[in-house]
Amino acid sequence: MALPRLVRLVLGAAGAFIMMQLGWAPVVTATHEADHRFTVEGFVCGDGGRPVGKSEVVVKDPRISLGQTVETNERGYYKATLHLHNDNLGDVLVIQAAGEEQRTKVQFDPKDLETERKVRVDFGSGCQSTVEGLPRWVYVTVAGSLVGVAALTGIRIMRGKQRAQPSRKRQKKQRR
Repeated sequence: MALPRLVRLVLGAAGAFIMMQLGWAPVVTATHEADHRFTVEGFVCGDGGRPVGKSEVVVKDPRISLGQTVETNERGYYKATLHLHNDNLGDVLVIQAAGEEQRTKVQFDPKDLETERKVRVDFGSGCQSTVEGLPRWVYVTVAGSLVGVAALTGIRIMRGKQRAQPSRKRQKKQRR
């Protein structure tokens, strides 16, 4: 017996959500190949480690006059992606945010053309946030709950249809 369309849609959406959260279907937003991309990410925090949203962060490589200005989100997280090559290895990046300036060297394995090249630079004190956001178990629990609700809904719909159809014994009695 086929499942009702709504149940199939809910189960499909829940399955896709679970696969994305477990990393089976990653979303890629890069504009360059991994060996031409260098990401600087981190958090900007204020008093007591509270995130600073809508804060401007400037990331630049002074050697090649290349830079990017980004804004933190409500969690204080920022991410800037620069188009760098192997010859930029060892360059000093200047990162400015919240009235502070930090410097870090571009470091990566030039032979590794697959792994994302990145560095994390936080500003302020007490930044205890993670880039991922909520722990993965939260997403898995929510997705599992959705699948459970969809399955129970499907079972109830199917039982209701079975009750609505007369049984074979009742049909035989009615014929006599």
